[in-house]
Amino acid sequence: MTTYNFRATVASPPRIGPNRELKHALESHWAGNTSGPTPWAVARELNAAYAEQLRAAGLDSVPWLGISLYDQMLDMTAALGVLPARFTTPDTYASVEQLLAACFATARGTAEHPAAAMTKWFDTNYHYIVPELESEVSFSAHPELLLDGIAGPEFRPVLIGPYTFLRLARRVAEGQAPRPLTPAELSDLLPSLTQAYVELIGALAATGVRWIQLDEPALMLDVPIEHNDAIIAAYETLAGATEVRLLVATYFGDGNSAVELLQRTPVAGIAVDLVTSAADPVPAWDGTKLLVAGVIDGRNVWRTDLRRAKEQLEALQQRGPIAVSTSCSLLHVPYSLEPETALDAELRRWLAFGASKIDEVGTLARLLGGTARPEDQALVELSARVWEERRTSPRIHNEQVRDRVRGVTEADRRRTPFDQRPRPELPVLPTTTIGSFPQTKEIRSARARLRQGVISAAEYDSQMVAEVRAVIRAQEELGLDVLVHGEPERNDMVQYFSEQLDGYAATDYGWVQSYGSRCVRPPILYGDVSRPAPMTVRWFEVAQRATEKPVKGMLTGPVTMLAWSFVRDDQPLSETADQVALALRDEVADLEAAGARFIQVDEPAIRELLPLRVADQPAYLAWATGAFRLATSGVADSTQIHTHMCYSQFAELIDTILDLDADVTSIESSRAGMGVLQALAQHNFHLGIGPGIWDIHSPRVPSEAEIEHLLTQAVRHVDPALLWVNPDCGLKTRGWAETTASLQNLVAAAHEVRATITA
Repeated sequence: MTTYNFRATVASPPRIGPNRELKHALESHWAGNTSGPTPWAVARELNAAYAEQLRAAGLDSVPWLGISLYDQMLDMTAALGVLPARFTTPDTYASVEQLLAACFATARGTAEHPAAAMTKWFDTNYHYIVPELESEVSFSAHPELLLDGIAGPEFRPVLIGPYTFLRLARRVAEGQAPRPLTPAELSDLLPSLTQAYVELIGALAATGVRWIQLDEPALMLDVPIEHNDAIIAAYETLAGATEVRLLVATYFGDGNSAVELLQRTPVAGIAVDLVTSAADPVPAWDGTKLLVAGVIDGRNVWRTDLRRAKEQLEALQQRGPIAVSTSCSLLHVPYSLEPETALDAELRRWLAFGASKIDEVGTLARLLGGTARPEDQALVELSARVWEERRTSPRIHNEQVRDRVRGVTEADRRRTPFDQRPRPELPVLPTTTIGSFPQTKEIRSARARLRQGVISAAEYDSQMVAEVRAVIRAQEELGLDVLVHGEPERNDMVQYFSEQLDGYAATDYGWVQSYGSRCVRPPILYGDVSRPAPMTVRWFEVAQRATEKPVKGMLTGPVTMLAWSFVRDDQPLSETADQVALALRDEVADLEAAGARFIQVDEPAIRELLPLRVADQPAYLAWATGAFRLATSGVADSTQIHTHMCYSQFAELIDTILDLDADVTSIESSRAGMGVLQALAQHNFHLGIGPGIWDIHSPRVPSEAEIEHLLTQAVRHVDPALLWVNPDCGLKTRGWAETTASLQNLVAAAHEVRATITA
């Protein structure tokens, strides 16, 4: 076997493009536009440009995804021949174009069939398409998408590893809710899956690559002891089937236990996330395998303390061969800081986006290898100054905010028990939506023209007021019971608030991929958080004056404000969460004073930050739910607090939802076949619940009969007095035609089931 090792790399590349080139190509392709470049042509150009960027920075191993257009888990599902049968034909795997069409159908659904489930990638805001495995699943190798564009031995194909693939897959059967594999099922399937991986690795090895990477972040979860032997056997088979060296990558947690397990296999290298590791990193590593040390944070945007990282790497280098890398894929951070000219100069010095992180990797590798350049030492000295600036800067610390947090009592986090709060006068199965309505071309154009100075703030405001009134009229015509203002003025449910809170900064071009073509710009939470003035009250008042029906006030919860931001790393998350919660508590009080009797505080990300290992979860859930209650517990008993959660594996979180103590929780359930309902019934769930019955992440319009069927299932499992009828998420990404048609069917189905219940 070759003894070739590399010195510097990144864990995995982003794919959306520095200017969201792939996003635009995908959406053009889905719209049927054939005049522009195809998404796969754009992906090839982006891959080649990124590879050249890594080489120019001195990185000698180039991670490679091939044609990856939507999601890497979806890529693996296709490569293993297990795309859902409802989206495949005998010709699906005959060409790249047909295979990609089946992938898009799986991710987005069709007029005839709902999309596959989508959920969060471990504890990130990235979403993956969940593989569906039938009882008689048969794996087969289809490497075409993975092979595309590999152009030299320094290329390192990156695949999702077999254990992670099975750990995240779901068993599907007619008439049953999708479910995780049991430990026994996973152990039984791993050998046959491994054989398909042997074929994929063989095809990749034939291109002349020296390394192949298998990502196994599932090793950061609690691994059942009965899985250990199966994992070892799988990697003995994989490593024994090729001369190419295998690198197993772990991330999102302390990799020591994974290193301990993988050292019992013949893999050549192990990648570990040292950003989240303990002070004494990977004590289990015995120095016999290459350790790819992830000392550059792939998930946050702060400049690395290069002196500390160098010391850590030098200590590891005494124990065995190492390479410098990022802690995880750079898809979680923006591409480049260069276009962010509007950011304050001091804050800008503190930051490192993707391109800067690549430079940090190259610098550390040269420092370790004795080939450092003067600019490398200058970068080390700059990082030291930056860390001292952040420690002492007055923009970070606000003693009034800190005093207020110190004064919080447990009583501030508690309301009157739910069964003692009065219920609003609404029909059974009240209908509503989650918050946003379509962000039309006209809305986006107005926002762009305001940014460019083409229209004044007053002109923009007038257009948004007209849009709110139009959305209210549309909801009244549809017959919805509790209305929303539609959020036309909001660019994003986190960024909008961050732009009005002290302690936050927004970027202009800091896009990262959330799923498929969906991109977000996470704001930067750099200091103590406070609310200078009301943020949403005026828009609530505009909407409420336009209707006799109740309108919900709409806010984003404290945990989601953290999870969907790049958060300061100099204090515990729990303290930052309480700061945000107190700012929101003030906003909730102002909405209530303005007449809001329904206030929705969304927490779609509360599952997202849940620690991967069970032992670490209770402490997180205590402060996360406590922050939500701190934000929402200052209202009168007659004011209903709603919250929304999406793609969060709710069967695992029912106790958490109860602890939030919201009057009504709306959740995603349509893609999961309403499987959460049985778990709600088993837990004797006693709060209001709105199981989403329209999958808004798919362009298909659900029929009235389909929605009525889902509602009938809901009524069988949950007290109808507690049920609300709603989509599973906001409607900003949908068009008005499909929104109107779907909501018409939703309201009609609710009336049909309502009549049955009343009778």
